[in-house]
Amino acid sequence: MNITDITNELNQLVNGENAKHNLSVAQLVEKVLERKEGLLTSTGAIRATTGAYTGRSPEDKFIVDESSVKSKINWGPVNQHISEEAFDRLYSKMILHLKKRDEIFIFDGFAGADPRFQLPLKIINEFAWHNLFASQLFIKDQEQENESKELPFTILSAPHFKADPEVDGTKSETFIIISFEKRTILIGGTEYAGEMKKSVFSVMNLLLPENNILPMHCSANVGFEGDVALFFGLSGTGKTTLSADPNRRLIGDDEHGWSTSGVFNIEGGCYAKCINLTKEKEPQIFNAIRYGSVLENVVVDDDTREADYSSSFFTENTRAAYSLTAIDKAIIPSIAGHPQTIVFLTADAFGVLPPISKLTKEQAMYHFLSGYTSKLAGTERGVTAPETTFSTCFGSPFLPLKATRYANMLGQKIDEHEVQVFLVNTGWTGGAYGVGKRMNLKYTRAMVQAAVEGDLDHIETVKDEVFGLNIPIHVPGVPDDVLQPQKTWSSQDEYLVKAIELATEFKDNFKKFNSLSNDIEKLGGPIRYN
Repeated sequence: MNITDITNELNQLVNGENAKHNLSVAQLVEKVLERKEGLLTSTGAIRATTGAYTGRSPEDKFIVDESSVKSKINWGPVNQHISEEAFDRLYSKMILHLKKRDEIFIFDGFAGADPRFQLPLKIINEFAWHNLFASQLFIKDQEQENESKELPFTILSAPHFKADPEVDGTKSETFIIISFEKRTILIGGTEYAGEMKKSVFSVMNLLLPENNILPMHCSANVGFEGDVALFFGLSGTGKTTLSADPNRRLIGDDEHGWSTSGVFNIEGGCYAKCINLTKEKEPQIFNAIRYGSVLENVVVDDDTREADYSSSFFTENTRAAYSLTAIDKAIIPSIAGHPQTIVFLTADAFGVLPPISKLTKEQAMYHFLSGYTSKLAGTERGVTAPETTFSTCFGSPFLPLKATRYANMLGQKIDEHEVQVFLVNTGWTGGAYGVGKRMNLKYTRAMVQAAVEGDLDHIETVKDEVFGLNIPIHVPGVPDDVLQPQKTWSSQDEYLVKAIELATEFKDNFKKFNSLSNDIEKLGGPIRYN
């Protein structure tokens, strides 16, 4: 099946009588309620549940093995290949499935706030609430003239369509398949809306570097004097929480590009974890959940229709999707200058990393490539307690290219713009998971504020004896003892054993980057390990 065949089949689908194009938020809310796909909460948000799939399904994600990208893709467990023939069969089956639906919902928009680098999108959904999600997360095409522009990347999302692994070449009934040549993403067998968002990010992670733009799994905000800060980290480490700062303007909460002009948001909305969300701790996120927003798998009281953010009845990975316009003082369009500060966020379940440390360029590249955190419950299927993970560039599930390509780009930009880089541990202190406690959010906010405002640029530091990190001896608003993790443990010997255990895992993980300069590991990695 060539691109002409794909286009012809797609045109038949989108011009069908069951196709509803670019419905307004109000119309989509009405459709969700009419079709009983979700319920209206007390704030006006729609609550939907996603059944068995309450997180991403990384083992069911594939890239089509096509000649134009074959030599570019870093094939392996993350980027699994599937044949063009398998894609064509599934594509035709999904088109037929969607043609038979009473209604399908189509969203035309973009990924990328910078007009020079926008990727046009056409998102076709079986569910009205998925289309509402798309309208919150992506940038709307106000003119709705995609036909006259670059051929859009199309997403076909049909949760009720399930693959037959023996026939279709998938691993299960669920599949997420990207074809770069045919500019199409197929998503079936899962109701988890986040698959759409992350598939688009995966596409941008291949396309942007070809324009010398670094794609980044990070949140971003800017001070009122124009100082930009980036927050890298996996889901659950605090990207959305820490970037939603009332004293700064939000650029975006999850995905950005860094061009020769500065940074821009890839999305038009936010997708925040909302387990244990409170107005007191996270007022911007709490207040953003209003009419038109989408709550995923959040428990709602049957009578009052109030959300119970403390409940993990469906999953720990409860989510809120809302437009950037719901955030007070967010930058629209979400474009800003070059960063002055980068913060790497990690949720360390070992409880041994400092709550904040200053990184050299070599340490920044080392920790960027390592991407260490503890994967938190609910983010992926089967994760019920923190699990140690090294996710390259803090986003390995979404990186089609070799990790060193992204790391080298980051290193060049740190040099070029003299960026200050910090590692912040939002995980455990005073002991490992199960013994210690989660880092106090108030302290983390104070540390981040000091970092982005330049208060730590010239402060005295001490070197961590295991990881070689430079720890500030004082941060305004934070007890000094909290800053040095060994002082928070009751047993210094137990701390050292656990710290060396984690440092050894760092060293073992970094062996896969043996093609890099030895200076990155020698100058950037732990200085003590088994």
